Amino acid sequence: MCGIVGYIGKRDVAPLLLEGLQRLEYRGYDSAGIVVTSPKAAGLKMVKAKGRVRDLEARVPARFKGTTGIAHTRWATHGAPSDENAHPHMSADHKVAVVHNGIIDNAADLRRKLEADGVEFLSETDTEVLVHLIARSEAVKLEDKVRETLRVIEGTYGIAVMHADFPERIVVARNGSPVVLGIGEKEMFVASDIAALVTHTRQIVTLDDGEMATLKADDFRTYTTEGTRTTSEPTTVEWEAASYDMGGHDTYMHKEIHEQAEAVDRVLRGRIDDRFSTVHLGGLNLDARDARAVRRVKILGCGTSYHAGQIGAQMIEELARIPADAEPASEFRYRNAVVDPDTLYIAVSQSGETYDVLAAVQELKRKGARVLGIVNVVGSAIAREADGGMYVHAGPEVCVVSTKCFTNTCVAFALLALHLGRTRDLSVRDGKRIIEGLRKLPAQIAEMLEQEEDVKKLAAQYADARSMLFIGRVRGYPVAREASLKLKEVSYIHAEAYPASELKHGPLALIEPALPTVAIVPDDDLLEKNRAAMEEIKARSGQILAVAHQEQEKADHTIVVPKNEDELDPILMGIPLQLLAYHTALALGRDIDKPRNLAKSVTVE
Repeated sequence: MCGIVGYIGKRDVAPLLLEGLQRLEYRGYDSAGIVVTSPKAAGLKMVKAKGRVRDLEARVPARFKGTTGIAHTRWATHGAPSDENAHPHMSADHKVAVVHNGIIDNAADLRRKLEADGVEFLSETDTEVLVHLIARSEAVKLEDKVRETLRVIEGTYGIAVMHADFPERIVVARNGSPVVLGIGEKEMFVASDIAALVTHTRQIVTLDDGEMATLKADDFRTYTTEGTRTTSEPTTVEWEAASYDMGGHDTYMHKEIHEQAEAVDRVLRGRIDDRFSTVHLGGLNLDARDARAVRRVKILGCGTSYHAGQIGAQMIEELARIPADAEPASEFRYRNAVVDPDTLYIAVSQSGETYDVLAAVQELKRKGARVLGIVNVVGSAIAREADGGMYVHAGPEVCVVSTKCFTNTCVAFALLALHLGRTRDLSVRDGKRIIEGLRKLPAQIAEMLEQEEDVKKLAAQYADARSMLFIGRVRGYPVAREASLKLKEVSYIHAEAYPASELKHGPLALIEPALPTVAIVPDDDLLEKNRAAMEEIKARSGQILAVAHQEQEKADHTIVVPKNEDELDPILMGIPLQLLAYHTALALGRDIDKPRNLAKSVTVE
């Protein structure tokens, strides 16, 4: 949820760390801080600031030199945004500095014990407990001080530690929150996300839970929290630094919406098998016998990933005729669900590190379930924990609100549904039909994006609404839910999604001229039912914006979407609603890439 970056080498460290924080700011942006030192320095130097990274940069003095440093950009969990609560946190003797992502569950108990021993706390954070425990450790080596501290910690963490007595090293550790090492030429990096590393190196090592590392300028070593050495070979990341630039767009959200045609082409590339009217998904580690043994599919995700899972569940039921449903992972992991050996579980996460999803995966694995992962980040925790899965190849997504990764995840589910269907009872003819539809998607997405100016004009008309209702039936309902979420996230307009079939069971009481309704109206076997729902709204003087395959007589405005196969239409119908949310937020002057109270990768509960 927060961002960590660190460096040890020969270069001036402060500019490197500030650049890294800028690339990580989408992971948290209410405060930031930096600590530096060098082998010749007298100790640790620290600067912190409430606000954005630019506010921190303005405070860093000209003579803030060092060759080793750690830095952090924060998304508040314990304590309001302030200079005092910003990371890094430092011990009273200015010898120990720590940056931390995650939550220390037993921080309150540890804090009371430390205060009883006379320790004075300067912040409201759980992280400061780590600093004082490390500083008070009597172990000789820094690694042992950190290891000793972690033994009494309960909760999640990704940490980086510096000590004035050990200026030639940084010690890092991971449990439930990502830590990635960057391997350079006589220099080493650490970060919570490869976005901070790719400018300088594409050779990375991703720590596992329960793993630590010591970084020196010319070397690194990894080991468990118990001290056992581990073997970690660097891998090469596929994303380049240019992937994280805006590329001439005013915001990352705008750029990422416009990258969707190319992104969808990537997720399809090399996977279609025309000979058998199916797809190649070797990473599933699920042979035909295993696939035929599946009796139910359960999809787990959070937020946008959950909505993609709902669309995926419908496609799996329609194409493979396997009962399927989606559920929020954050609820699943707490309800002591019955784990069925004939059920295939699918974990969905853009980052591959979403804590609630990861915890659900670990619980399922403990109970012997087969789990697949659908993620965007290669080598992420869920990708490593799962029995197999698919990468969605959307490329880096920097804006907090997900657009292109949602679309690519839906396409990935279409591929999976086709694969399961052709393994079972889906005909060659229907397989060809779906493949032809998938191949049309990139061009149809590009066609819709050409309507942006028209959507922008509509957004200006609806931007004054205090609330909006989104409705859809069956295939359209998950689209309505995702569109509602997008509008909430980026514009701060209250929005609610409801099944169109449920209007008369309560929500019609809300209809009035001041409450616009966005209706998802695909041209399928439910078209007349959807038109009847719009009749009910118009009879009560409601405004309607329809997203449909043809102009709708009862709608005040219609966004016309190209027609594809019925099963694939939901993928396309979400695209103009992303633009609607974007331009509504733009009209209201919102901070589009960094919405208030949100951060990109939710690695805490």
